[in-house]
Amino acid sequence: MRVISAYLLAVLGGNSSPSADDINKILGSVGIEADSDRVEALLKELEGKDITEVIASGVSKLASVPAGGGVAAAAGGGGGGGGSGAAAGGGAAEAKEEKKEEEPEEEEDDDMGFSLFD
Repeated sequence: MRVISAYLLAVLGGNSSPSADDINKILGSVGIEADSDRVEALLKELEGKDITEVIASGVSKLASVPAGGGVAAAAGGGGGGGGSGAAAGGGAAEAKEEKKEEEPEEEEDDDMGFSLFD
């Protein structure tokens, strides 16, 4: 990642095709010694390519990767719908009752006969 970051910093600095020396100079300025094999491998992969096109291609590939966030979003959305129903009518009283039921459970946990500081 360091080598890629240094390459991207060089590109952002105006150098459209950074060399190994440019990457080593950037990394050396912060006290990092670059692995020459990794630098050469990166330069070989990116030779003759426009970095903005490479990034755009990578972003489009990442968009098709499932991230597993859909389940959490669906669960969160369901909770929001229930809240709007509670605000519309008698659901507010039910919400208060639920809170009252939860509070004694917390008190029961406190009365277990021991304390963290005993």
